[in-house]
Amino acid sequence: QVQLVESGGGLVQPGGSLRLSCAASRSIFNINVMAWYRQAPGEERELVARIRSGGTTSYADSVKGRFTISRDNAKNTVYLQMNSLQPGDTAVYYCYSAYGYWGQGTQVTVSS
Repeated sequence: QVQLVESGGGLVQPGGSLRLSCAASRSIFNINVMAWYRQAPGEERELVARIRSGGTTSYADSVKGRFTISRDNAKNTVYLQMNSLQPGDTAVYYCYSAYGYWGQGTQVTVSS
């Protein structure tokens, strides 16, 4: 079992940046897949970015070139660097690990 705690959300103006962190309660070294999802009001939860233990990454088309996922196995933490944020990125962002574990979510609001 693993507990995930997200942080780093907040209110940012369009064009701004935020870095989300996901701290795991135990080592993520052997967890093959870690990911970030998001859910906007009235919408289904969608995959934003995924990273495998070897470092391979994949992204939703809507965030390619703007978001970067990374993992620090020594710190048991996964990050999501979000640049050039747009109002359409407003959502609750959730951290996910293989075996079906979710964090509680962190709100990201992009607005002027």
